[in-house]
Amino acid sequence: FVQFTYNPDYLKPKKYRNTISDVDSICNEINLKTIKSSLIVDGGNVIRATDKVIMCDKVFRENRNLTEKALIKELKNLFEVDQLIFVPWDLNDFTGHADGMVRFIDSNTVLINDYEEEKEAFQLCFRMSLQNAGLDWIELPYRPSIEASIDSARGNYMNYLEMEQAIIVPIFNLESDIDALKVLHQVFKGKTIKTIECNKLADEGGILNCISWNIYK
Repeated sequence: FVQFTYNPDYLKPKKYRNTISDVDSICNEINLKTIKSSLIVDGGNVIRATDKVIMCDKVFRENRNLTEKALIKELKNLFEVDQLIFVPWDLNDFTGHADGMVRFIDSNTVLINDYEEEKEAFQLCFRMSLQNAGLDWIELPYRPSIEASIDSARGNYMNYLEMEQAIIVPIFNLESDIDALKVLHQVFKGKTIKTIECNKLADEGGILNCISWNIYK
């Protein structure tokens, strides 16, 4: 396990500082031995397949003390992968996390938000970053709710919880729920797919992948 430094810029204001967990005490309590890193990285910004990792490029902003080459080298060493893929920061997400943008289906294929309502320049940059990395993609409906707060994750189906035999999908009582489930049933054939209404959770800025911790044993 790698224990990165959890000190994101969006929690720097004084009113949010008490939400930064004491990670050392948590690890000690559950007898978890870690490799500590001074790099500032959020778990939600790490999307991993067996041999590669996708991250939002916001990681460069939060580690400005290192050159891009030095940061990439250190991340590759810690993740023990040959390929790091950086996608552009979706500025609608203040956290700069990749787990609301893209998820691996297998080592060569990813799910991505369809982003049909986003600026064309962002859409192109996002898809080309995946194309240049040799990845294929399938689009998943992405319908941010105009009625929700600016920080809300309503309408983001990408932040599902994936387990070995099941996918738990957030739904929001939107028409797009049905379209998103159709895509996920096609992509994850053979897996059980269940839903859970997540409006209240989404209004806090994250959904199911954000509040869970998958551990490979």
